[in-house]
Amino acid sequence: MKTEIIEQEGFYIVGISVRTSNQNGQSKKDIDELWFKFMDDNLIKQIPDRASNDVYCVYKDYETDHTGKYTAVLGCKVNSLTNINSKFTAVAISAGKYQVYSLKNKLSEVISAAWQQIWESDINRKYTVDFDLYCSGANEHGMKISLAIN
Repeated sequence: MKTEIIEQEGFYIVGISVRTSNQNGQSKKDIDELWFKFMDDNLIKQIPDRASNDVYCVYKDYETDHTGKYTAVLGCKVNSLTNINSKFTAVAISAGKYQVYSLKNKLSEVISAAWQQIWESDINRKYTVDFDLYCSGANEHGMKISLAIN
């Protein structure tokens, strides 16, 4: 797993959301259900002013830290927040310093292990907005986990 610290520009995500927690595997169940709904209902095509087909899973509104409740939003980067349907949630990703983990291989096998490693680390996280990026472009297949840090 490759790691780097970057200065991230701000951007917007629009998608569907769920309030969840990491306790007793609840987040896996809830986020899996978001993925099924997102894919089965072809919601990617319904997001207005979509900047790309890359999919993001954003983690926000942390109650405390990774042990408390938070909101997960599954969606796409957009150019603006105009004409957003009420079934969607809009998220502003703040500009700032992020620690980025790049993952390859069979993502289903490495995602859980990567998050477990992050939760057990001593990274100085802000717990504002973190996100996963699932790349779908011809030149890049994989996932990046970005954590807002101090």
